[in-house]
Amino acid sequence: MTENEISSKIIGASIEVHKQLGPGLLESTYEMCLGHELKLLGLDVKQQIPLPVIYKDIKLNAGYRIDMIVENKVIVEIKSVDSLAPIHTAQLLTYLKLKDLKLGLLINFNEVKVIDGLKRIINGKL
Repeated sequence: MTENEISSKIIGASIEVHKQLGPGLLESTYEMCLGHELKLLGLDVKQQIPLPVIYKDIKLNAGYRIDMIVENKVIVEIKSVDSLAPIHTAQLLTYLKLKDLKLGLLINFNEVKVIDGLKRIINGKL
């Protein structure tokens, strides 16, 4: 399955979660529900993955965690904020570079329509 096929399933599952719950809940709630929805679709989902930072050949366990990686190909970062800020995009792009992955989805569930809070981030060419 390609990154684009996976992202399509993630977006559909996000819409379903948002349809059921609406905006205004904690990120952790949306993460658990989205993970469940994706597993129902038969996708491999890993959640709260530790992300060490490598600095000058030193591995630093600085407390960073990726919300979700789907099929070992797509990073999903979940937010529940008034609006996405440039730092959210930069964070996801950094995660993609550190994990050497190409595609990430930034999903803000605190929107009237979740699709308005969705952003695809590409690391290099896809």
